[in-house]
Amino acid sequence: MNRSMLRLIALILGSTIAGCALAASPGQTIYETHCSACHGSDGKGAFPGVPDFTQKNGVLSLPAAVLLKRIEHGYQAPGAPMAMPARGGDASLTDQQIKLVLGYVRSRFRG
Repeated sequence: MNRSMLRLIALILGSTIAGCALAASPGQTIYETHCSACHGSDGKGAFPGVPDFTQKNGVLSLPAAVLLKRIEHGYQAPGAPMAMPARGGDASLTDQQIKLVLGYVRSRFRG
């Protein structure tokens, strides 16, 4: 194989690997679709009273069962101007999808 062919193969492999690394996880896609409008793409909360997911010992330090219940049934955070709707406002979200989004939020924002 000549050098040009090796470079082409390296370029193709590199762009394929980079594309895979940039693909959103299911939890990230759900978060971006249903949650980020209020919680922010940075997890800091887009409105007063919305929890800042990046705070050390913040809301994400609560047990998963508590957070899953809040996501499933909705929750009115103290000081928030409105309640978070059950299942992010999408009743079709499954329990598994809710677990995926919680996993994403914890891995992405937990302080």
